[in-house]
Amino acid sequence: METNGDSRAKRKYPGSPPADRPTKHLRDDSFSADRDDIHLPGDEEQGFVALETRLLPPAVATHDSAEWQKTIEEVVRNVVSIRFCQTCSFDTESAITSEATGFIVDADRGYILTNRHVVCAGPFWGYCVFDNHEECDVYPVYRDPIHDFGILRFDPKAIKYMPVGALQLRPDLARVGAEIRVVGNDAGEKLSILSGVISRVDRNAPDYGDGYNDFNTNYIQAAASASGGSSGSPVVNIDGYAVALQAGGSVEAATDYFLPLDRPLRALECIRNGRLVTRGTIQTQWLTKPFDECRRVGLSPEWEAAVRKGFPKEIGMLVAEVVLPEGPAHGHIEEGDILIKVNGALVTKFVDLDEILDNSVGKKVKMLVERGGEAMDIELDVGDLHAITPDRFLTVCGASFHDLSYQSARLYAIPVRGVYVCEPAGSFRFDGMDKGWIIESLDNKKTPNLNEFIEVVKNIPDRSRVVATYRHLRDLHTMHTSILYIDRHWTTKMRMAIRNDVAGLWDFSDIADPKPPVPLAPSSAQFIRLDNVGYPAASDLVRSFVRISCVMPIKLDGFPRARKTGFGLVVDAGKGLVVVSRAVVPYDLCDISITVAESIVVEGKVLFLHPLQNYAVVQYDPTLVKAPVLSARLSSEHITQGASAMFLGFNQNLRVVVAKTSVTDITTVAVPANSSAPRYRAINVDAITVDTSLSGQCGSGVLADADGTVQALWLTYLGERTHSNKDVEYHLGLATPSLLPVIRQLQDGIIPKLRMLNVELHLVHMSQVRIMGVSEEWIRRVEQDNPERHQLFMVRKVECGHSQTLEEGDVILSINGKVMTRITELDVMYDHEYLDMVVVRNCEEMTLRVPTVPTDDLETDRAVIFCGAVLHRPHHAVRQQISTLHSEIYVSARTRGSPAYQYQLVPTNFIVGVNGVKTSDLDSFLHEVSKIPDNTYLRLRIITFDNIPFVITIKKNEHYFPTMEFIKEPSEPCGWRRQTYEGKFTHAGLESNIPAESMLAIHHPGNSRQMLTWTNYSDMDEIGGD
Repeated sequence: METNGDSRAKRKYPGSPPADRPTKHLRDDSFSADRDDIHLPGDEEQGFVALETRLLPPAVATHDSAEWQKTIEEVVRNVVSIRFCQTCSFDTESAITSEATGFIVDADRGYILTNRHVVCAGPFWGYCVFDNHEECDVYPVYRDPIHDFGILRFDPKAIKYMPVGALQLRPDLARVGAEIRVVGNDAGEKLSILSGVISRVDRNAPDYGDGYNDFNTNYIQAAASASGGSSGSPVVNIDGYAVALQAGGSVEAATDYFLPLDRPLRALECIRNGRLVTRGTIQTQWLTKPFDECRRVGLSPEWEAAVRKGFPKEIGMLVAEVVLPEGPAHGHIEEGDILIKVNGALVTKFVDLDEILDNSVGKKVKMLVERGGEAMDIELDVGDLHAITPDRFLTVCGASFHDLSYQSARLYAIPVRGVYVCEPAGSFRFDGMDKGWIIESLDNKKTPNLNEFIEVVKNIPDRSRVVATYRHLRDLHTMHTSILYIDRHWTTKMRMAIRNDVAGLWDFSDIADPKPPVPLAPSSAQFIRLDNVGYPAASDLVRSFVRISCVMPIKLDGFPRARKTGFGLVVDAGKGLVVVSRAVVPYDLCDISITVAESIVVEGKVLFLHPLQNYAVVQYDPTLVKAPVLSARLSSEHITQGASAMFLGFNQNLRVVVAKTSVTDITTVAVPANSSAPRYRAINVDAITVDTSLSGQCGSGVLADADGTVQALWLTYLGERTHSNKDVEYHLGLATPSLLPVIRQLQDGIIPKLRMLNVELHLVHMSQVRIMGVSEEWIRRVEQDNPERHQLFMVRKVECGHSQTLEEGDVILSINGKVMTRITELDVMYDHEYLDMVVVRNCEEMTLRVPTVPTDDLETDRAVIFCGAVLHRPHHAVRQQISTLHSEIYVSARTRGSPAYQYQLVPTNFIVGVNGVKTSDLDSFLHEVSKIPDNTYLRLRIITFDNIPFVITIKKNEHYFPTMEFIKEPSEPCGWRRQTYEGKFTHAGLESNIPAESMLAIHHPGNSRQMLTWTNYSDMDEIGGD
């Protein structure tokens, strides 16, 4: 007999399930963005694991008899398609948007039976669609702690155009050889009817790998070949009775697994009669094993004979597989024990064992087990299974927590205790794997359970740095220790969510307000010395570097990550000015931590973001730093090709490396645009490359001469996303003369007000410009002006949204009377309102007076979160790449499990109307959506990035996804003001925990509705990773 439930092998070999592992039949609308967190995994962007799809075609029932036809006609009226979301990560499951099936089991009360992995362990919202396409909201009533079934309810009075019936549950009719039909939402179709024949009724529960698994029950096996979306389908016989519940299947064979209906029937009767659905446990997992295996582990001939006599058709017995430490059976039952009797009765079936335990909660049971041929009588206390199944979670510091569940503890054979990080985000975003962390201590205080954890967190001031110790379920041997930055200012609320099965919602309550931050005191430290690198100036240069960590509470502007770390160069130690790459600090809605000498940590703030040249300037309070920080000397002369220099950089291990090098090339940077989600990229600036291999390993550093004068910054440039969903980063040099005008103004206390041409240029060679109409005279002037590079620049792209004097294809000959053969000669635009330019257009030479545009409004200064989607004005990268700006409402990202995800409001869309009313900006949009009641559909007119208009409907869900707004406000402590909308009213504060890690900023066309079969989901999305 097949056992198929080796949890030890699962613990030994973590990771992706093998190809032959069965799948749950959800139709998932999620997709993998990269999982940095994501979710990645290492990456946050990989938010979750791509699911396996069934490759075999479904066996559709055809040529049914008249009797079957009549039965099916009766059954389909009672089958519903369920579209649902789990709004956040909880227990073993991540936030998910999917489709499945259910069927009515009580028409008067409106009860629908489906799978547990559809009803969800965490917050659920969804609706069902009936056979006649009437739609009705559904709410959870019950989900079993172990077995894969749950019950939803709907309002029968809401169904007006068809009679509502119900299927009768008959678990006794599930027999080997019985012909059945699976009626449900197969492969995403609203209705599909698949035929099969029951081949087994005694297989162990299928093993789906890490995550939720059913156990301690037998499953029914048949060849029906159902696929994604069929979860929760009724398995009916020819008389129209539901004999089993569709739950999963094999991806390699046309085999499906059905849950017997004995326990769902009992639960349904309890709920109908207003009784609690009691569930007992001794925290032991059993497997059905055939008699030959039982004999090998110690079944005596006498007891085998007794069992075979009492149950002539039985071919096996129950054998203990996992006994949890500290559980009722610990010290009494051991792995390999064979169950003989319970309370004096022979027991060989799970249904009989469940019945006894469920009716004995809080009582004792007597068991007889056989161990190595020796019979042993034991007496055990029966625990409450609901008590070790979480029904609440805490959100604080951007992360979510609950007590460890029996599900997770059973999977790894550990005690059911500990604080489990179900949403590892915000302050508790740990490196490495995304889910599965157990917090051991915080701020040097033990946290054995959620209540103790709450008391510890309550007393930690905002912006504190505390020590946390934690373990991962897959590696409990290793204790991890990290320093965490406590964020109680972006997400100020510490909230408890408690499941309310009467309302079908989770109730939220505020627990504690944040304690104010403790003012930092000045600290002292010394920098390391580099005595053995052969470059005396290197030791001084090290004193000009600080480490910068940037954490973004929400994802804006298409940036793919929620946190980034790099090094910055101190250009004014007296004023605390630091230059850093915009791949590290992409925008100013963030927290910046600056580490000096790898010893002193202070807060920083963004002073300036350069619109084109890929650097930001941040500032810290120098009075808090008592260390010999040295202002870097910046060269005012441009470094030249072939020049020798010292390369000093920081590698991937954040270690200093030094090498002698030479400049191999200086050319206009050409970072490819990211087509799937426009985000900041450097344009119209020269990039320097060098001949040392260290340059590709270091994302931060400098090129300096022998006396330590910095000639170029070495920066990370964020590039495009590959087909494998990885973000490309380029490491290039930026000459220091470009920085000096900005740095000087900042040193004088002036925030630079730059102007620019709203165009992207790329270089063209003489062979090209001849054909484009440039005269021989101008070619001679180019050769004289720049003997090293015979080149001009052509307008590659003109940004939309401004008046356009220049046109795409124009070849620029001169600016303000100066031949333009170097991109640095374009820097004159930064402080001029107009430029006198000579261009060649369509082979004709033209003189133009070209206005520059201010850069004051380029950066995002306002963001709205609506139904889980992040909306703001189209940022600079969008204007660079698009030809027509459809509106000022751009979808930048969306959250998994949200209405935006469910109803396909995808990133890079523009919203141009609400319920037929034109909305051109965020104010008009908020005005219209504030009129719409909660839990009500609205129509959004959308135009895609590729200019395709269409209309979607989306239902508001203010309980889980309130409308929130972030508004830049320099007077605020964080630099931004937050407010939450409740109808037409607003109030301060962030009332929902939407971590940046769960946001996705990338949309993959064609994937958002792909059919996927169920597996465990690891966290990440569309708004990015890390």
